[in-house]
Amino acid sequence: MALDNIVESEEAEDLGYAVKVGGRLRAIRKQKRLSLQDVEATSQQEFKASVLGAYERGERAISVPRLQRLAQFYAVPVDQLLPRDDEVGADSVIDLDSGTVTPRGVDDSRVTIDLHRLADMGGPDAQLLTRYLGYIQVQRGDFNGRMLTVRRDDLRAIACLLDVNPDSARGKLDDLGLRLTAAS
Repeated sequence: MALDNIVESEEAEDLGYAVKVGGRLRAIRKQKRLSLQDVEATSQQEFKASVLGAYERGERAISVPRLQRLAQFYAVPVDQLLPRDDEVGADSVIDLDSGTVTPRGVDDSRVTIDLHRLADMGGPDAQLLTRYLGYIQVQRGDFNGRMLTVRRDDLRAIACLLDVNPDSARGKLDDLGLRLTAAS
């Protein structure tokens, strides 16, 4: 009897982990603004919608090689498809329904950067910012690829990278055409 209880407990843990993995898979897919059918079509049916849906619901376990292929397909590091204890970061919240990542305690010190515009830029500033913002994306698990909202501490680091004082960082980002505002 005791052995049966241990096996049942382990199976429940495995199922819980599969559901968490599925939630991460769904969140990344939604961040990429892809439907299950879009993934199937774009992957030339390598990832069938019904199978991917079963992975996302935690009804089916995904193998490590398939997880790696899916990470390559989504163009994200494979570890971003695996759940973490804090899911994204101590100060972040991931909405598994919408696939968005937002900071806790949102305040007006945040700045949103246009990643498409940054990708079109050249020069050393663009290279430094691309590397730094890529690091932030990995830390947060935020791979929507269109924009990235940085926080006060990130903005201080960006000021250092751009060789301006922290109070001038927003203006410098405006000058470079990288800052998105509500009017943009």
